[in-house]
Amino acid sequence: MSTSPNSSARKVQEALGLRLRNLRKDAGLTGRELAAATGWHFTRISKLEHGVQTPTDADIRTWCGACGAGDQVADLVAQARAIESMYVEYRRRGSSGIKQLMLAFQKTYETAEQFRIYEHNVIPGLFQTPEYIRAMLTFWTRFLNTSIDVDEAVAARLQRQTILYESRRKFTVVLEENALRTWFGTAETMAGQLDRLLSLMNLPNIALGIVPAMLERQGVGSAGFWMFDDKLVTLETPTASIEITQPQEIRLYDRMFDLLRQSAVYGPDARALIIRTQSEMNASN
Repeated sequence: MSTSPNSSARKVQEALGLRLRNLRKDAGLTGRELAAATGWHFTRISKLEHGVQTPTDADIRTWCGACGAGDQVADLVAQARAIESMYVEYRRRGSSGIKQLMLAFQKTYETAEQFRIYEHNVIPGLFQTPEYIRAMLTFWTRFLNTSIDVDEAVAARLQRQTILYESRRKFTVVLEENALRTWFGTAETMAGQLDRLLSLMNLPNIALGIVPAMLERQGVGSAGFWMFDDKLVTLETPTASIEITQPQEIRLYDRMFDLLRQSAVYGPDARALIIRTQSEMNASN
């Protein structure tokens, strides 16, 4: 496997190399001793440890076997696979239209039963109104210079929202107060979007929490992220979707989500915060 050209993915590759090196050292082996145990040239040990090469699944099993660390295989394999797959360029996905971005994770949405969602400046797609979706996607199609099929993309996102009404699925959502105040579209669009949030809060399978802006808090999230069961975490940047499947990393996101959830208000307090935001918005227009 070749080195990923993406600098962020390269950092993940280097982190994997560091873990391999630590396993070797914990086993009390030098690089040449590990090379002898695996039958590899000693220079290959150095390349793997410094992130110059990404190990294959078989490489990881061999390495862990020589170091007596068989319990680390699954986690390391997941990390290695993530290096090549974690970044999926939006521009490439969007070359045939923004609708394809909406359909990219269709199977994940169909199979997941527990959704944990944190957003700091946008309303989650599952909760968006048609007007809000259109305003947001219009911006992104222009920014990414993708094919313009916004009508189809809006329809695809609305179709996805039907899973909200399936009782077997549970949605725990944490929004920063700023997400209520970041406008996409007109004042009427935002008013309708906040009404939509108030309506969805009545569904028994949805727990919607809001982190007040002026609050001493348990943790601070640097980016929005979605957790699908305990199998996948996704994040979005302006140009790419990051997909995390490594169990160790997923556990860290689980801890972060729990800290963010503890800082949020729920029920009547969350509803009051949304209504107050609506009132302030109406007063400014």
